[in-house]
Amino acid sequence: MRVPTLDLTHRRPAAVTIDLHRGHLDPSVATMPLPADVAERVVKANAAFLADLRRRGVPVIHVVTSYRGSAEIATNPWWSAVADTDATRANVLRHQLPGSPGLELMPEVYDERTDLVVSTKKRYDCFAATDLDHALRALRADTLLLTGVNTNSCVLATAVSGNVRDYAVVAVRDCVDSMDPDLHEAALALIGRAFGWVLTTQEVLARL
Repeated sequence: MRVPTLDLTHRRPAAVTIDLHRGHLDPSVATMPLPADVAERVVKANAAFLADLRRRGVPVIHVVTSYRGSAEIATNPWWSAVADTDATRANVLRHQLPGSPGLELMPEVYDERTDLVVSTKKRYDCFAATDLDHALRALRADTLLLTGVNTNSCVLATAVSGNVRDYAVVAVRDCVDSMDPDLHEAALALIGRAFGWVLTTQEVLARL
């Protein structure tokens, strides 16, 4: 399917990073780690991309998962079912708990002088029970540049949710990845077929 070109020069984009925290990306403390080499690549790609966006005046919002306790996680039937199994999300009931170093953003991707942080995400969809939509509306943003992890869960769910809220959605290909590598490309294909655009960092920057 040929997708029409998205002209970003006439839109108001904002970068929305998803769970670029130590709980996924720092192998020394991560409770749900990406492979170390993948994590390193994702952090490096995001750091370079976000720095370029800031220079161009594009706002950056980081959305970070955090919980009050494991009981708040366990109310999700699927997560309860896969906890302590051989699933990639086996550590779900110990993920992003209070006091965890995993709650911290990777320092390479965060600029406290300019970036906003939404730290109340509790489910895959970054809009669910957070103030992300309010932050985006205050910025008058109409286009989401999605980066982060995991492509087949949080990135996909947020792309769907952004689409139904009438944002133009862009998944930034080289700035997303997954704990489920076999589903990474499938998730990008789903986004590109039904919910938005899948573009590389170079393609995004060339269109700004």
